[in-house]
Amino acid sequence: MSDSARLTFFAKTQTRCPICDTAFSREELRTGRGRLIAGKLSDDLRRHYEASKKFGEVNPLIYPISVCPSCFYSALPHDFSAIPEERKAAADKNTDRRVSSFQSIAPAIDFNGPRGLKEGLASHYFAMVCYDFFPREFAPTFKQGLCALRAAWLCDDLDRHAPGENWDFLAKMFYRKARFFYSQAVEKEQNGTESIPNASHLGPDLDKNYGYDGVLYITGWLEYEHGPREDDVKRRQALARAKRTVSRLFGMGRASKSKPSIILDMARDLYAQISDEMGEAPSEPKSDAGDGRA
Repeated sequence: MSDSARLTFFAKTQTRCPICDTAFSREELRTGRGRLIAGKLSDDLRRHYEASKKFGEVNPLIYPISVCPSCFYSALPHDFSAIPEERKAAADKNTDRRVSSFQSIAPAIDFNGPRGLKEGLASHYFAMVCYDFFPREFAPTFKQGLCALRAAWLCDDLDRHAPGENWDFLAKMFYRKARFFYSQAVEKEQNGTESIPNASHLGPDLDKNYGYDGVLYITGWLEYEHGPREDDVKRRQALARAKRTVSRLFGMGRASKSKPSIILDMARDLYAQISDEMGEAPSEPKSDAGDGRA
């Protein structure tokens, strides 16, 4: 098969696992020749792609995490080899636990060949677990939230392909984890215990970096869509948190004209939905707290 007909390739330069010393070749997605046909952007800032006649359905989220095929140590590519020496023993000790915990969900995953949806989901799950072993300067809390959110998206995809196999239940679990980690990341950013990196790609998807504005929006969206609903008091508290977070997008720290218009439009819509559920009169979101960064 010619390169033009292939969807992915395996890198010639091998990556060496810093935990178990296994050498492997990363699978990379080719993006040219109509492989990715951008579709709609959903309310959670996920970019959907249309299937092409030549390549069919292509899902870029299957590939961005580096995974050791032997011990399943995983991280974003720029972090994979950078785990500090003093943290490696803990990651190694956790190997059996992280492997068995996911194999109870999908026992047939294999990172020695081309990935599928289950490997994409597993890669984000393993990375979410492995960021526990990274110190604060790597912004592990935010990256755990990002991995959890993308894992939820991949569960939604699996549920679409195989309804009735409880992928929808697993998606809800990952959305709740993402809500927890995003909320914690913003809180830690504000109190100075951990920073959300300015230079990194904050996503949440791969096609566009919405930066810290996107982090605030997603934090509010997750609180609104996946916060508590059974208890009226807890629900109202969650709505109030979501409203405060979204309002920071309109703070005085940065001029609104410098923010992506799509973020502002979606934030206004979200703010209005929250206000409506709280029984409050609709109003333009305002904040005197800056953009929420420490």
